Amino acid sequence: MMPLGLASVGDTHTIVKITGTDKVRLHLAEMGFVVGERVTVVNELGGNMILSVKDCRIALDKAMAMRIMV
Repeated sequence: MMPLGLASVGDTHTIVKITGTDKVRLHLAEMGFVVGERVTVVNELGGNMILSVKDCRIALDKAMAMRIMV
């Protein structure tokens, strides 16, 4: 298990845990980041990550990506 923020471009992982406050976990869940979902790192730009989850592309900063364990 590692934080999504450490994954490389092109990697696809399954989310196993979301850390942080209830508010942070709810925010991530509303964007589609839920346990058991597959997520792909599409690109990394200046500390932000472009991620593909549930057929959508979402930009997430590294701090938030570090809360998603894969």
